[in-house]
Amino acid sequence: MKRMAFASLVSLALALGVDAAEAQVAGSTTLGIAVAQVQEVAVGWSAKKQIIGHTVYNEAGDKVGKVDDLIVSTDKSVSFAIVGVGGFVGLRRHHVAIPVAQLSQRDGEFLLPGATKAAIKALPTFDYAE
Repeated sequence: MKRMAFASLVSLALALGVDAAEAQVAGSTTLGIAVAQVQEVAVGWSAKKQIIGHTVYNEAGDKVGKVDDLIVSTDKSVSFAIVGVGGFVGLRRHHVAIPVAQLSQRDGEFLLPGATKAAIKALPTFDYAE
C-alpha cells in the first residue's frame, strides 16, 4: 500500500509540474487539477524530504545503500529507485537501478530484502542517458 502511495505521489507531482500560486477553491479545478488531487498530494510522500537521500537496509537491518534518485517511466509512474553504495560523500558511488516493486518499508525505513553492499556492487552500473 505504501509503495502504491509512493508511486502515486511522484506520478501526481510530476503531472502537476506547475506553480500553483493561487488558492484552490473546493469543488473547482485549476489547470485541470481538482481539489481532491491536491488533498492527495498533502497526505502523500515528498520525494525530496522522505525518499531521496534516505538509507536502504536489508531485512537484517544492515545498511546496503542510499536512494539517490527516482526514475519516472513514460507512463508517469515511478519505475526505479537509483540506489548508490560505496564511495566517499557520494563520490565514486556505485549506482544501480532497483525496481520500486522490490523495495518495501518497515518502521519508516526502506528495505531491500536479501541485499548486501557486495550484491549491489555486483549489479551493472546505472548510467543516465545523455
